[in-house]
Amino acid sequence: MFIRSALFAFILASTLISQPLLALDRTEVASSAEQVTPLMNGQIIPDVSVKRPDGSDVNLRELVKDKPAVILFYRGGWCPYCNAQLADFRAVEQKISELGYQILTISTDSVARLQSQKFDTDYKAQVLSDHDLNATRGFGIGFFLDVDTAKKYRGAMGDVFASLPGDDRIVLPAPAVYIADQSGLIHFQYVNPDYKVRVDPELVYHAARLAVK
Repeated sequence: MFIRSALFAFILASTLISQPLLALDRTEVASSAEQVTPLMNGQIIPDVSVKRPDGSDVNLRELVKDKPAVILFYRGGWCPYCNAQLADFRAVEQKISELGYQILTISTDSVARLQSQKFDTDYKAQVLSDHDLNATRGFGIGFFLDVDTAKKYRGAMGDVFASLPGDDRIVLPAPAVYIADQSGLIHFQYVNPDYKVRVDPELVYHAARLAVK
């Protein structure tokens, strides 16, 4: 399900978190998706590393120095809503790339899981693993999945989920989209605790177009 009203999406993206910025520790994992405290417009993306499908580390802040970035966080390749979102983003990825952006898609899937997934050869996005939860925590979008849902997910898919060291609770990212310039400054952010609701790709394209003006 996509939000077709740009105004409603802007209000949702801008008002999800209204807590004071300085008092928050965004590296803490929230108790639920509704309690996440994401980075917001005007802040700098965290100095954290994720992994490429070949297992090599890449620092996000260093990566955006090369090109501004549209950064899309999704739950994993096991999530049908995430796969639908990635498929729908194909309609705008060429236009976004032509604006000079790179597209980074980040999930908590392990490197091995990424290697087992098949992507079209003309797929323009970089697919990255945050199984160590560095980016998920750094952006303030990580939360613990409730016990009942975690039991159901593990029963269906096994132990493919990310957890903190010494804590077997599943940690997921609230689905999010960020636009950051080459200094790492955030110009657009959309985070929704309802994983069934994703931002319209056309809205992301228009936000990216405005950010480069």
